Amino acid sequence: MNEADPVLKLSIKEHTATVILNRPAKRNALSRKLLQELDQALDDLYLEKRVRVVILTGSGSAFCAGMDLEEMQATAKSDHADTQWQQDAEQYHDLILKMLRYPKPLIAAVNGPAVAGGAGLVLACDVVVAAESAKFGLPEPKRGIVAGLVAPLLAFRLGGGLAGYLLMTSQLIDSAAAHRIHVFHEVVADDLIWVHAFERAKEIATCAPSALLMTKRMLNETIGEHLPTLLSVGAAVSAAARTTESAEEGLAAFFEKRLPDWP
Repeated sequence: MNEADPVLKLSIKEHTATVILNRPAKRNALSRKLLQELDQALDDLYLEKRVRVVILTGSGSAFCAGMDLEEMQATAKSDHADTQWQQDAEQYHDLILKMLRYPKPLIAAVNGPAVAGGAGLVLACDVVVAAESAKFGLPEPKRGIVAGLVAPLLAFRLGGGLAGYLLMTSQLIDSAAAHRIHVFHEVVADDLIWVHAFERAKEIATCAPSALLMTKRMLNETIGEHLPTLLSVGAAVSAAARTTESAEEGLAAFFEKRLPDWP
């Protein structure tokens, strides 16, 4: 992939749109540009009447490695880092909230590791189909930062106990373990991931759009009525954590391929 390649690819087949994160060399890390284009793609598909279901997946061997750490490191060295951290947190917050409130069902086709901010994208989707090679994890504490926006989603989907376990251990779990705790709803062979997600989308598309919309609102806006507040708090915590010495050391250790020496 070269710099001229699009960071996001989009296709429509029958009543289903497939959105592909397309930074395979960077394991589909969420740069600011990719986040902006994903947000715009959802707006465009909202206006596309023939689209009833949206599949989100990644190119290459990963679903999404989370935020672009190279971009974060460059920001940490800038004079406007604090302002940028806040803007970054707000950008990701707005995308997650849009996905939760999106009027059309979202299917995550998890083709490989879904980590940190990538795990958040999975949790913001309504249905999760994963490949056997997929993994799931929240390594933020190992980088000296906080999964402030993903934590409320994790607790909403799984409950506080499991959320705390995954967040505190920061471990990367395999597809079987993620399926057992219901992060992944279905697990299929790697070469069947998109086909299975598309079949599930066709099944969903036979339902009444209005009924699906009201169902989603009941789940995410009624049962999950406190989510917007918790996500706003999480965005503030995430931004604040990036200003700390621990975040500086965690990023440095990551790029220097060594264990961090926490302050």
